[in-house]
Order: sequence, then structure tokens, then C-alpha cells
Amino acid sequence: MTSGRDPIDFTDAGPHAAGRSLDVRWIHGSESARHNTDPEIQVHHYDEHTVVLRQNMAVNYEAPFLFLLFGDERAVLLDTGATASPAYFPLRRVVDELVARWLERHPRTGYRLLVLHSHGHGDHVAGDAQFAGRPDTVVVDAKLATVREFLGLGDDPDRPALLDLGGRVLSCLAGPGHHEAAITYYDPFTGFLLTGDTVYPGRLYVADWDAYVATIDRLIAFAAAHPVSHVLGCHIEMTDRPGVDYPIRYTYQPDEPPLQMTVGQLRDIRRALDEVAARPGRHVFDDFVISYDTH
Repeated sequence: MTSGRDPIDFTDAGPHAAGRSLDVRWIHGSESARHNTDPEIQVHHYDEHTVVLRQNMAVNYEAPFLFLLFGDERAVLLDTGATASPAYFPLRRVVDELVARWLERHPRTGYRLLVLHSHGHGDHVAGDAQFAGRPDTVVVDAKLATVREFLGLGDDPDRPALLDLGGRVLSCLAGPGHHEAAITYYDPFTGFLLTGDTVYPGRLYVADWDAYVATIDRLIAFAAAHPVSHVLGCHIEMTDRPGVDYPIRYTYQPDEPPLQMTVGQLRDIRRALDEVAARPGRHVFDDFVISYDTH
């Protein structure tokens, strides 16, 4: 337990769950990686207790987004990016600075950090080792059994687990289809539905068709019962032109669409899945590409 002053009431989301603007100009690489001047990590404070991070595209073309959410007793970092080296990707230093500044504004002792993941692919777990030995920190391995046990996810995939950060309680939904251990996190304080690589403006790689369809159905049903402000995945791969994505390994994406998607776009994905009907291949739609490989 933490102690100190300034308890935070996360139960009254007010305008947060209705959705603040996410009109952000994200770092998006440069024509010459050698001359790139972007920070290694872009830091955007959505609000006092919510931070969105993006990795420099010149360091790794995946340029994943990460999320740092502060609760009354602990913070959670969702994903650790695509690069292990702190020299090129100083995630631990940036997170330590953000936590220290938050604690200056909201003093308490015994404050903890939890590191979780949207799923276990390498561009989302590479920085885990940077947090080894950090005091008051738990890093949860992204393997299916470990994640399910830690979160308390049972056999019913439609029953979310709850993760309490201290008054800020996230719902954790099983989300297989892209990756067997994929988790979608819902934060009622902001209204964020954090979908990892399951849903984002880019190439939606489907590994297990039936599981992916069931996950999209689950997200649509969940969103119908909860106020969702933004659907936030971990990448941007589309251009701002309908149906046009950036080539893989591009390190310069000057014409990106917004990161945030809508519940309506979740329904668009579901209609697209019906249209694709489990046919292998690359299937292009205005806001995303469905890529299904049976091999």
C-alpha cells in the first residue's frame, strides 16, 4: 500500500471518458535516418495521469506506441517497445522521469510500477530487460499462461479480468487472433480501448481466423456497454489516403492518419471480415488492411 496525501478519485471520469482531443503530430521519421532529429521517445500527456509514448521510427521502423497509466497505488506501462538497448531506446530513463515528476505532484511512498503487454511479439517486449532490478516493479512475461494467471483470466473469454491500479480499475479482455496472448485493456477513466496489434490503422495480421473474428465481436459488444472515447492500437501503417499503406520497413511516414480509431471502425472491421470470409491473402479497405496467412 502507498501512503501520503492527495488521494485521486478515478471513479468520476467526467470529461475524460467523453474523450479529450488526441490531435497530436506524432514523430514519423525522416527522409534520412542519419539526419533524424526526433527524440528517441515522444511523450504526450493526454491528461495528468495518462501518457502516450511513441518510439522513434529511425531507431526501429515499427515505431510502436506505448501507454503509461497512473493509479493511486501503482502505474502500469503497457508494452516496452521494439529496441532492447537503452542507449538507442532509453525507455527506463523516460519512464523513471515521468514517474518521478508524477510523484512530485502527487506525493506518496511505496509507489509501484507494473509492466504488462498488449501481446508477446518482439516489437512490444524488447525493452523488458531495462526494468530488471527496478525497485517496486513487476514485469509480467507476455506468455499466455503467465499473463492469464497474473490477470486472473478464466476460461470464459467473454469475462474480463479487473486490474486495480488504486482506484483506477482496468478491464482486461482476452483478445487472441493476432497473437494467442493478446490482451485488450479498457480504462474507464479515459475511455481508452487499448487494442495492441488487434486493431489499429494499418495491416491487421490475422494468425487464427476464428479467434480473431470472436475477438472483434467481443470488442464490439464490450464497446456497446461501455463509453469508449478512443480505440487505440500500437502502430500507424496507413497513409491518409484511403486504402494506401506505407511499405513495410519504411522509416518516413509524413502523411499518417490519426492513431485513434472509433467504435464505428470496429464495426467496419467486422463487416470486412465477413467480406473476406477467411480467404488467405491481403485484403485492402479504406482504413486498414486485413492480412491472413494460413501457413
